[in-house]
Amino acid sequence: MQKENTAICPECKNQINLLRYPSIKEGMVIECNHCGITLIIKKIDAGTVYTEIVDEGK
Repeated sequence: MQKENTAICPECKNQINLLRYPSIKEGMVIECNHCGITLIIKKIDAGTVYTEIVDEGK
């Protein structure tokens, strides 16, 4: 059984619901289900997903 991955949004500090994404991998773009910010997955390590805010050039 695969361990559930977890991620915390760097903007709003809430836990991101990764169940919406059946197969996550580094480089994938996701969205925070709380604040809606766009994030990129930088690293996945032991069930922890590290993200960074995507610069949208606003």
